[in-house]
Amino acid sequence: MSENDPFAGLPQVPSFTVTSKDIVEGQPLPLAQLSGIFGIPGGQDISPQLSWTGAPDETKSYAVTVYDPDAPTGSGFWHWAVTDIPASVTELATDAGNGTGDLLPSGSIQIPNDARAARFIGGAPPAGHGPHRYFIVIHALDVESIGVDPSTSPAFLGFNIANHILGRAVLTATAETKG
Repeated sequence: MSENDPFAGLPQVPSFTVTSKDIVEGQPLPLAQLSGIFGIPGGQDISPQLSWTGAPDETKSYAVTVYDPDAPTGSGFWHWAVTDIPASVTELATDAGNGTGDLLPSGSIQIPNDARAARFIGGAPPAGHGPHRYFIVIHALDVESIGVDPSTSPAFLGFNIANHILGRAVLTATAETKG
């Protein structure tokens, strides 16, 4: 696991709370949140249920990202990105990132991850690479729409988030594939 801090260069903002019925803070991802698409036996690529509370009162929308800074790419790996979630929404159901958009709030935009699929891709660390961290982040934003094209990259979304962020809620899980 690297010492890469994905928040080191980002604006310091107040934190709020995110919880999940599917993922436990600091614990390994369950099989459902590992990637069968990337060859993890039993992996199901099911996005976790997420609930959040305590966001700043000025919040006008949310974005959700799932990022692995430990991926051996030089830039990490974005597993999921959704933006323009209305401020009235404080929960996403299990499998909301299934790619159909049918479990996402109306008006939300699910953008392509680093595999270029507009859906959740579960964790899949390379065998023998060691433990990876998965940062599941709810970003409270000061705009109703972040104004990105649905085909944008998660990194460009992150750049725009940095210019509109009011608060951040983080849940971190791990995964490791033995070599």
